[in-house]
Amino acid sequence: MLWRMLPWKYLIRRTARSRGLIDPVSFLARLRSFAQPSEIQEPMELVRAGMLFQARGAINARVIQFNLDWVWPYWVERQFNPQSPSFIPRGYALTHVNLTHRNWTAAGLPDLPLYPLVDPRGMVTPLYDGWSLDFIVTGADGRRLIPSRSKDAEQSLIMDEGMRIRTLTRGEGLTLEIKTELTLQGGKPVLKVSAAADCGPDGFLTVSLRPYNPEGIQFIEKITRHPDKKGWEIDDTQIIFNRHPDRTALSNYEKGDVLAGNGRTEAEEITCRVGMATASADFNAGKVNNVAVKADIPLEGEMVRQFQESAAGSATWASAMAGTAQLVLADETLCRLFRSAKRTLTMLSAREIYPGPFTYRRFWFRDAVLMGQALLALNMTERVGRHIRTFPLRQKPNGYFESQEGEWDANGQVLWLSDRWRRAAGCGVEKPLLRSLFKGADWIQSKRTSHKTENPLFRGLLPAGFSAEHLGPNDHYYWDDFWGVAGLEAAAALAQNAGKKDLAGRYLGHAQDFRQTVFKSIDALPKDPQKNGIPAAPTRRMDAGAVGSMVADYPLMITPPGDRRIMNTLEYLVLNSFHRGGFFQDMIHSGINIYLTLALAQTLLRAGDPRFTDLISTCADLASSTGNWPEAIHPFSGGGCMGDGQHGWAAAEWVMMMKNLFVREEGDTLVLGSGLVPQWLREHARYGPAATVWGPVTVDFKRVREGLSLKIDAQWHGPVPDLRVAVPGYAPLDNVSLDREVLISGPCPA
Repeated sequence: MLWRMLPWKYLIRRTARSRGLIDPVSFLARLRSFAQPSEIQEPMELVRAGMLFQARGAINARVIQFNLDWVWPYWVERQFNPQSPSFIPRGYALTHVNLTHRNWTAAGLPDLPLYPLVDPRGMVTPLYDGWSLDFIVTGADGRRLIPSRSKDAEQSLIMDEGMRIRTLTRGEGLTLEIKTELTLQGGKPVLKVSAAADCGPDGFLTVSLRPYNPEGIQFIEKITRHPDKKGWEIDDTQIIFNRHPDRTALSNYEKGDVLAGNGRTEAEEITCRVGMATASADFNAGKVNNVAVKADIPLEGEMVRQFQESAAGSATWASAMAGTAQLVLADETLCRLFRSAKRTLTMLSAREIYPGPFTYRRFWFRDAVLMGQALLALNMTERVGRHIRTFPLRQKPNGYFESQEGEWDANGQVLWLSDRWRRAAGCGVEKPLLRSLFKGADWIQSKRTSHKTENPLFRGLLPAGFSAEHLGPNDHYYWDDFWGVAGLEAAAALAQNAGKKDLAGRYLGHAQDFRQTVFKSIDALPKDPQKNGIPAAPTRRMDAGAVGSMVADYPLMITPPGDRRIMNTLEYLVLNSFHRGGFFQDMIHSGINIYLTLALAQTLLRAGDPRFTDLISTCADLASSTGNWPEAIHPFSGGGCMGDGQHGWAAAEWVMMMKNLFVREEGDTLVLGSGLVPQWLREHARYGPAATVWGPVTVDFKRVREGLSLKIDAQWHGPVPDLRVAVPGYAPLDNVSLDREVLISGPCPA
């Protein structure tokens, strides 16, 4: 109590002024005045994450720019190069962070929450936020191929019974191929890395241990040679080669980068007081033209550190993908991106659902729910159910589902996904989970602001919050409110299914009142004949944040297809917030956002506007060569500029887009083929099984002389939905029967 009674503000102000510093109390008050008053100013989880991120940036600023003679990761070699379009001046930047090439691909397994990373030039980071292995090729005449300094490389994700990342770099007449794969050996995770070089006789391949990763510096204080001289030990992690190196060297910060020839070849171990130890191992080609080496990195210690488990279990990729949705389209790029997105979603939902394998390897309800929707589209209903049953563990006694404090969209999202999963799986919901969900619905209703609130535009809405930080400062976001409406409607459906008719009626009444309140607020906004859309919040002008209000159309379908207010909002965003054909989020992201671009494509698809194909093509063009997307994409470098380099929500929206081209739920109707434009539908197009709210369904279109034939394979859980076939350019069909193959008349093959 005495602690709270101390005049902290006065003491802080006096101390700051006595040292000639800015008054932090007044500064924070001024900063917060730009947001609506809120009970939570900034979620502490995000404050901590931001502090760690910028702390590394401060270390990067202290180390990298003063040691540019070192070999650095690809993002540094580009971002610090004044001849590169990725170059960023550093004059007044207190921290140096990766803002131009936030791209990486995780090597993973379906049920193992370990995510070793490979960067665009093949650098391997085995441990979470750990050091890295890099590779260099040297010819007998001194020519060097340094992948991180190479402008071009070929990288691909090999998706067969396993999953491997292959990186091929060429230059100076030399070639380097690196393959990386995570495996299980005797129930223990082992990362396997192979490198093969074409370097000519007497050339050599170098494997180097590096004190950094795709975010920047990661300290290595001590390196010890492996007891049998075939590798290294760093803390409790070993790197074991399949052959003895011909030469090894160790170095520290005082001596310089080992790759500059500064190492000690005879040393058995080395320590570095600043944590910048490096090591190299050379493998000679001898009298032949090429040389190869394999390295195993056991990750048992990583399992113990993260999960207090030494053994690990996982399905194989072949078994995990069995029974999941398959896509057949004329455009192989779209299919390849779908297969990659499917594996990304599977990996990132191994234990908890993470939005990414590195920067975003933590839990948000928002991302978990939208990724869960895509897992249903892949027919992975059991996986979704497993995750939903863990959601109550994050629920507060008052009913609030909290992943980050002050985010008011979570409860509506949990309820919405839970009802969709219940309907898609054709199952009931266990009583303990139902109680948790109903508590969550009660929280939504109780959290709504009073109808006596001073500003009539806020009355009955959810409070100002931090729910979608990329929409702007704390505000009464319509994003939150639309999720709240959808959550209460889902609660009513869950109660009705559980036989609780009175409770269902109460929740439905709350939902209807909330819906009316939201649109009353929107209708009361000042009208602008040029921009008559829905802003992000009642007192906001139209800006890029209005993209959050589009959630009323997709995925929630609160508004009908082609709703005037929704389409006005979309047209405003297309005119003012698009760059290179995609949605450019000015706020925080400052890059092209894939999952928001695809959400806008869904709105166009619902409205029957053919421009959805342009947005899909843009997103396909912006994908990495391994079939992934970062959260936001730099307009010049084409690399990631924000968030995780392999973003789960982006992968989820790609899956949803492909599924909805074929199978789209619209009220009580299942719309088939509405996105199959001629360039994607040539001879054959197929999707399924997709877990719709009526049950799993597969649709198969084939070109025939008379038009199109359609086969539908479905396992309905209850009443059959109305089926409507609406393939562009073909005659629409309603009330389609499943008893026979359907013939759709229209254009004939040339």
